[in-house]
Amino acid sequence: MQNPNENHVIGVDFGSDSVRCLIVRTADGREIASAVVAYPRWKAGLYCDPAGNRYRQHPLDYVESLERCVREALAACPPEVAASVRGISFDTTASTPALVDRTGTPLALRPEFAEHPDAMFVLWKDHTALEEADAINERARRRTPDYTLYSGGTYSCEWAWAKMLHCLKHAPELLGTACSWVEHGDWMCGLLVGDTTPERLARSRCMAGHKAMWHESWGGLPAEEFLEGIDPLFAVFRGRLYGQTVTGGTPIGGLCAEWASRLGLPEGIAVGMGAIDCHAGAVGAGITPGTLVKVIGTSTCDIAVAEYDAIGDRAVHGICGQVDGSVLPGLVGFEAGQSAFGDIYAWLRRLLAWPLQRLGGDPELEERILGALTDEAMRLPLTDEDPVALDWHNGRRTPDADLRARGAIDGLTLATSAPAIFKALVEATAFGSRAINERLVEQGIPVERIVAIGGIARKSPFVMQTLADVMGLPIRVLDSDQACALGAAIFAAAAAGVYPTIAAAQQAMCPGFSAEYRPDPDRHAIYDRLYERYKRLGAAQRGE
Repeated sequence: MQNPNENHVIGVDFGSDSVRCLIVRTADGREIASAVVAYPRWKAGLYCDPAGNRYRQHPLDYVESLERCVREALAACPPEVAASVRGISFDTTASTPALVDRTGTPLALRPEFAEHPDAMFVLWKDHTALEEADAINERARRRTPDYTLYSGGTYSCEWAWAKMLHCLKHAPELLGTACSWVEHGDWMCGLLVGDTTPERLARSRCMAGHKAMWHESWGGLPAEEFLEGIDPLFAVFRGRLYGQTVTGGTPIGGLCAEWASRLGLPEGIAVGMGAIDCHAGAVGAGITPGTLVKVIGTSTCDIAVAEYDAIGDRAVHGICGQVDGSVLPGLVGFEAGQSAFGDIYAWLRRLLAWPLQRLGGDPELEERILGALTDEAMRLPLTDEDPVALDWHNGRRTPDADLRARGAIDGLTLATSAPAIFKALVEATAFGSRAINERLVEQGIPVERIVAIGGIARKSPFVMQTLADVMGLPIRVLDSDQACALGAAIFAAAAAGVYPTIAAAQQAMCPGFSAEYRPDPDRHAIYDRLYERYKRLGAAQRGE
């Protein structure tokens, strides 16, 4: 094992809008430098159609932004740091897949498809594949085993098979070139070791298990006959998929000469398998059995792990998946989450800002809307007669996925104010979090403590206190703005052999907590009753 006092690692966090590079000292997890670079084509709104729920990203956005980001972070360090970097690893959004050719090159990097949206990476929040997801679910429920068993019982339109089928169906001109597909995170790893060939590319257990129905009990991915029974177009992938997967922190090769030169790093340093961003964030937050890590931002991801003996053969219904080793090797990982959280607050801000924009108002006033709503909402009394809202503005991810679900507000009167509506929406996002927590506990996954990471966790005491009051549990906030990138750095430290295990790297490199929110018993009692109204409203909205 190498001396951690002399080593550094790099964690790279590919988010929805930008990439962040974090350079970390392995001895104690100290953040030496970081840089953030926005994806230029995405920032310009290219290749997307929000009205049609289409969100695509060009692979050049990832490649160019990675190179610039790493070099900017290194430039902020003492010159000797670059030479002491021992490993690099990634986290990415998921499922964010793309069709590739025989060499593993995303089709959008070929000249003939350079501007073709269906040849690009399909961002996690793209909802164009609803019909394809329906077809997958319908066929899965007619066979044994049901391939959605460990995906919560429902396959989502946000995941790889549905998205890739949608692209093949709606762009037949790609059929002669498409040979396989790849998740963004797996492609980045292959790119850095110099081999993206589909048959040889290392595949993340985290991404495959949670997004592609990979499970060891049925030999890996769903059988070819199952896929081609959904649609014969799946035959284009025959023989070019994969059976084996690797867990986060596994070394998959050394940094190739080309990318060592492009990034300004030593050739041959370890490239470690990464994970989905929220799973890496849970690692950065020091997750252990009994801990629920909530990644709170525009949407949420809830991550838990459990011992094998605590789960046995049970499959937890209605979540986004349970996968052996998806978070930490040797433990079963669980993912749940909400399709919208902070996005709901942003929706209200846009709604209220519309007259200002139309009448030529001050843009600075628009940015202050949520702050003003928060200040007043904190002063409002909490009563059983308050308006109650649903947090399904972007569908419901968990429990029990239904991406056609819609938001609602009940109990409005002519006296209802804008701050009261904002308060109801904050409470709705907290109720949605509570529903996830209850599902996990009902299914035997212990939740003894909650750790929150993400922008809202760090920036909004009102939201976090509401969350604690609704859930009836204390919530600690990690003292880091970069938990996901830190998790990727921990993977890199394990891959490089600086530490023998991820757990050992966590013990040395994870930070403490910046805040703790404890529930108010009196408010929790009122929220118990409002939560019952929330559940009744949801049942009515779904016609139950």
